[in-house]
Amino acid sequence: MISKTDRKFERDRRHKRVRRKISGTAECPRLCMFRSNQGIYAQIIDDVAGKTLVSASTLDKEVKTKHGNCEAAKEVGKLIASRAKEKKIKDVVFDRSGYLYHGVVKSLAEAAREGGLNF
Repeated sequence: MISKTDRKFERDRRHKRVRRKISGTAECPRLCMFRSNQGIYAQIIDDVAGKTLVSASTLDKEVKTKHGNCEAAKEVGKLIASRAKEKKIKDVVFDRSGYLYHGVVKSLAEAAREGGLNF
């Protein structure tokens, strides 16, 4: 009998594998994103100090689209880029949290690049 793969387990496995290689510093922090069915969340994290420098999500008042779709991801990407620019953060390392690079993840990354973040 063929067993069904556990998607959450596989995503967690990919995320742990990537996190072994990626770490954010004060000079080049980590842009981490999380997506759920209801929303999209992004943070810029300094792993050495263990602090979140900037965050944005679909729960913020500036974001008009309150769903977990590509339009909301573009708004969150632009918002996190503008907030990072205020804190003088230009270079980041993108952590896709084990998600495949397409759809919502790709929209958020491209919007953040258009907003001025380099990764």
